[in-house]
Amino acid sequence: MMLPVAVVISGRGSNMEAIARTALAAGSPFRIVRVIADRDSAGGLARAASLGIPVSVVPVRQFADRASFDAALAAEIEASGARLTALAGFMRILSAEFVQRFEGRLLNIHPSLLPKYKGLDTHARALAAGDSHHGASVHYVTAELDGGPVIIQGRLRIRPADTSDTVSARVHTLEHIIYPHACTLIAAGRVEWRTGTVFLDGAPLTAPLIEESDAAA
Repeated sequence: MMLPVAVVISGRGSNMEAIARTALAAGSPFRIVRVIADRDSAGGLARAASLGIPVSVVPVRQFADRASFDAALAAEIEASGARLTALAGFMRILSAEFVQRFEGRLLNIHPSLLPKYKGLDTHARALAAGDSHHGASVHYVTAELDGGPVIIQGRLRIRPADTSDTVSARVHTLEHIIYPHACTLIAAGRVEWRTGTVFLDGAPLTAPLIEESDAAA
């Protein structure tokens, strides 16, 4: 049986589309049952609709506070029948109560090699620090911002002429590889959440899986 997945977005939805196209491929162990946006102007809604995926909007501006928005979003996810939810370019910080409600069933992608550079401006911070490598991480969401257990990372070598913009573009390409891969591993039963620990093929995952790109560049 294919794992039902919901994807929550705020913007253009490029990661959502990468996940969706993997879901639509022959032999995929998961399917996208709903794409949910927090604003009706999110470009990803049209992308999802063009792929035949049901879409809905939980407009954040219509809610008086974060608690009421979180409750509405949670209800929309549960109504979709999803058993896994992927935050993909979703620009809201969710409450601890929301995260606890979906514990072990909520993923996010962050543009850094966590635990480095939680929060914003990750590409500029990596360049300013003189890092040799940079990338993105898919992780389970916990109450700690960008602090949940990491499943997989895409890693690339920073080039001498790189800027925040060039690094961002290359990292984004990696994101489109590792996020669908993480969903596939979970749907296939190879990756599991067990009380705050990630297991791969029945054994604790002691370090994130790595997808390497431009290693020699």
